[in-house]
This record gives sequence, structure tokens and C-alpha cells, in this order.
Amino acid sequence: MNDTELHGKTVIVFGVANKRSVAYRIAQRLLEEGATVVCSVRSEQRRESVGKLLPGCDLYVCDVENDEQIRDLAAQLRQEHPTIHGIVHSVAFASYESFSGQFHEVSRKDFLQCVSVSCYSLIAISNALKELLDPRASVVTISISTTRMAVESYGFMAPAKAALDSSLAFLAKSFSRFSEVRFNAVCAGLLKTSASAGIPNYADHYLFAEQVIPRKRALTTDEVAEAALFLLSERSSGINAQGLVVDAGMSINYFDADIVRHALKGIWPTQEP
Repeated sequence: MNDTELHGKTVIVFGVANKRSVAYRIAQRLLEEGATVVCSVRSEQRRESVGKLLPGCDLYVCDVENDEQIRDLAAQLRQEHPTIHGIVHSVAFASYESFSGQFHEVSRKDFLQCVSVSCYSLIAISNALKELLDPRASVVTISISTTRMAVESYGFMAPAKAALDSSLAFLAKSFSRFSEVRFNAVCAGLLKTSASAGIPNYADHYLFAEQVIPRKRALTTDEVAEAALFLLSERSSGINAQGLVVDAGMSINYFDADIVRHALKGIWPTQEP
């Protein structure tokens, strides 16, 4: 990507947590491309730690569950960054502390909080910042490669991400009344991040994914970040209300012969072709 794509553009990134987070790598790559990067973090403590990671970024504190803080963020940005060319929404949360592993037993409180943080926050942020967005701005959220696979330990995050994916179409339609702002998602496969470490049994799923991916090598955070930069740039100007699946081909390879043979070994007799 040449320096004319994002150089001089202002992008606000939500969700930087640490060096292993997708949002961090996106912010870092944006800085390398010459963009002005603004980061929103959820607490003063997080602002201090992220400030050490990204010294070239302006940092704001905003708990996306708090509508007043979202409005305050918009007011601050209006004074210091009156034109925003892109939003990166890399925010998700699910509390697994009381989750039994059975979806039908998820509590109302935990499920609604998950949807509020992981999905509704994008709607609230977009609405609060709409007057600051360049008419051709790009909004990119980080989703998952599929919401139709019932991974039990992942619990109730996938339904929340399904709501997020659906919201893209409605946001794109709403904003089309007064702008050409685009809303898209990078639908990422399994990644090794600090957030994923909190998902029960995630390590086993990650190792399995490495075997299912045709290249036998896991998806990287850099690959997801590069897809996000593409969607933020004018090179993707014809893409709107879409989910770009970035899973290194995992979804095509569940019936790989070696994996099937290994799964059935000792269970059913197999016949060599």
C-alpha cells in the first residue's frame, strides 16, 4: 500500500489493550502508513499502558457501555480532531465466570452485556461521531470468521457477533441518507491474543485450527491488520456492508483426509483407497 492511501488521514481505534491485541497492530500499521491515529481506551490505567506502546497517538478514555462517556468523547474529538476518516471497532467482551458451557443456561445479564459491548457499542459510537466523519469515511469492525458454528466453550459471543455483522447492513443503509460512509467487518479466524486466552479451552481450538488450515500455519494478527487497512483505504471504496473472511482457508478444509483419518482412528475401521 503506498503512502497516498492513508497518509494524513485521521483514524480512531477502539480496543487497544496490549501488544497482542488486533487493535494495537492496526494502530501500529496506520502510524507506519503516515496516518494520524487516535486511540480510545476504557480506563485511565489502560491509557497509561497504551501510551507506552503507542507514543505517537492521542489517547482518550471512553467506556463504551456508558453513553455519557461516548458523548464526551465526541465533544473532545470535535475540538481536537474535527474530521475523522476512519473508525476501527475492535471491542468485544463476554463474562464466562458463571457460564456453565451450555448456551441455554447463559444468564440474561451476561448475554445482554456481551451484546452491549460487542455489538451495540459500534452503533452508539457511529451515531455519536457521525458529524465528525468525512463523507467518504470507512468504519471497520473486527468480527469472527463464522457465527454459524456452535463452539460450546465460545458460549454466547458468536450470537453477539452475528448481531454485529447484521448491524453493518443497517448502519450502511442509515448513513447512506447523508453520506457515503462505509461499514465493513474483518471476520477473523482463530488468533493468539490476550482476549482469546480468556475463552475456555481456546488453546485446544487454536491448535486444531492450525491443523485444519491448509497451510498448516495459524492465522496471524498482522494478516488481520492488513485486511483492516485495506478496508480503511480508498482501495476498498466499492465494498460496503460486507464481512471479509480472513481465516487462511480454514473453512474449506474441515474434511481434510488426514484429519478425518485421525478423528476416526480406533473408532471405525477404515479402508485404504
